[in-house]
This record gives sequence, C-alpha cells and structure tokens, in this order.
Amino acid sequence: MRVPPIVRNRLTNVRWLMRGWTRLHVRLLRWSKGRLRFGFFLAGKLPVLALTTKGRKSGEPRSSVVAYLREGEGFAVIASNAGADRAPAWWLNLQQDADCEVDAEGERVRVRARVVEGDERERLWRRFNEENPDFEAYQSYTKREIPVVALEPR
Repeated sequence: MRVPPIVRNRLTNVRWLMRGWTRLHVRLLRWSKGRLRFGFFLAGKLPVLALTTKGRKSGEPRSSVVAYLREGEGFAVIASNAGADRAPAWWLNLQQDADCEVDAEGERVRVRARVVEGDERERLWRRFNEENPDFEAYQSYTKREIPVVALEPR
C-alpha cells in the first residue's frame, strides 16, 4: 500500500500508539513462541522476530518487532521504518551497542549486529524484496540508504 510521504512521516510521530502496539505484539510473539505474528501488516510474507536492544539513552531493554530472513545460523533484518526519513529507534540503539537478543521461531538467541555491505547487502536486499516488494518502495520514499543488518549468534 503506497502512503504519501507526508502522511507516512507524520504517522511515525504517533509514538504512543506505536509503543502500545509494539509492546502487545512482542508479548504475543513471545507467548506463542512465534506462532502468533502480525507481520503481514507491514512485512508481507516475511516472518517476524522480537528484537531486544539496550536503549541508547535510558540503558533499559527495548523490544521491537522486525521482519527477518534466516541467514546461516543468524538472521538478517532491514532498518526501513516503512521508508520514513527517521531511522527506527532499534537501529539507533544497535549503533550504540551491537549486542542484543532476538526471540524467533520459539527461541531466544543472543546476537551481535553488523551492517551488511557490498555484494552481501545486494544479495540480501534482493531476497527481502522477493518476499516483500514494499522494501523497494520504502527506499524510494527516503534519501537515507536503508541499512541491511546481520544478527549473528555470539
């Protein structure tokens, strides 16, 4: 679904609503061990995981739901924020501290994030877009390059 940039960027400012939905979604995802997921709203056919980072300002644990692909023993995610000009908070947190946890497929795994670049980025970007063509549209909405992030077990 194509949303005009001015509407999309304003919707990212409705933080109270997004925080409540995210908290509920994370709880349902963990409680159901990954069976109850609502990623189809934004992730298309992709599965979703609960990503827990350390807040860059508060130092407190912060959880978000993110679409992912399996990549070897780990996971790959995209910091798209639905094409908003502002990067997602979880990505800003990972830039401060790359150690985090994911709840995916009924398991909790400690991982370390790294930015994927070059040929590896292009390969993963294509895989994400095969599953959900909206990612290409998201890139067209913003001037920032949307990061592809590998989450590797530590």
